[in-house]
Order: sequence, then structure tokens, then C-alpha cells
Amino acid sequence: MIYGERIRLRAVEKADLPMFVAWLNDPEVQQGIILHNPLSQTEEENWYERMLARPVDEHVMAIEIRLPDETGEEPNWKLIGSLAFENIDWRIAAAEFGIVIGDKNYWNQGYGTEAVRLLVHYGFNTLNLNRIFLHVYANNLRAIHAYKKAGFTLEGRERQAQFKHGSYIDVLRMSMLKSDYLQAGN
Repeated sequence: MIYGERIRLRAVEKADLPMFVAWLNDPEVQQGIILHNPLSQTEEENWYERMLARPVDEHVMAIEIRLPDETGEEPNWKLIGSLAFENIDWRIAAAEFGIVIGDKNYWNQGYGTEAVRLLVHYGFNTLNLNRIFLHVYANNLRAIHAYKKAGFTLEGRERQAQFKHGSYIDVLRMSMLKSDYLQAGN
């Protein structure tokens, strides 16, 4: 597991899939991701098997938050989303990054930014990546804000690169280099 201040990243388990299906079928959650068709449990189970067949460094991780513990016993953890590196190119030490905070009760509370920072730290310091990049819809202002707070820089705009809800949307490309990360004092 990878621990942050308020969150931890862990391997996704098959038991997480019903929650993922509920989130990914939520129209508000779908606004920020490429998915546009309803998703079945069977399709998610098939995705899970394909994900496990990919290299381990590209396995999706669950994002859990630490819930307040009144009893002083072990902390309680709540699943709120997932994130991963994909398309890792080891020759140039670059990877694409994706995240979804599926539990809307935890939007706008800094959990996404903390998760991004934690995965970026892991990418640069454990996987020895040199460049981490992502794509985000230009109208997903909450995500863009989180990425900028985490240290990502806008690289460019792909004009009308996606079609959602009857209109074309620009897609922004953002990145962070290891040198940017180190220069920021990480």
C-alpha cells in the first residue's frame, strides 16, 4: 500500500467492481471521463481480468480515505475512487495518468489532488519515470484545478477532440517532468 496524509492507494480487488459500476454509470461522473455507454457488471469484470493481465506497474489502484476513528482501534478506510498509470514507455520513461473520484460526496475536498501527488511521487521516486502526462476535458475545471495544484503544466489543446452530450469538447494535455517535481522541492 502507498500511504498519504489522508488517503492510501491499494490494489483494486474484485469486490470493488460493483462500486466502480455504480460510479461509472453516474451521469455526473461520466461527464469527466471518456466512457459514454452504460456499463454492466460483466463488462467491468472483463475489464478487471484484462487489467490484471497488463504489466503490474499499469494496474489500477483504489483510492481510499481514512475515516475518523472514535474508538482508537484500527482506522476505517472508505473507497472513493481509482487511478493508474497506463501506456508506460520505459525507453523514454514516460507514462499517461488517469484518475476518477467516483464518490461525489468527496469531490472538492482535496482528495483528488492528494491522490495525484501521491501517485506522482510514486512514479518519479519508485518507477523512475521522467515524464507523467494526462488528458483532461477542457470543461472539467475541477480536475484541471487539481492537476495544476499538484504541479502539472498545460502543454496543449486538442481542439474538439471529443464529443459528449451533443457537442464537441477540447481536450487539454498536461504534464509534469521529474525536473519540475524536484525543482518544486519534492
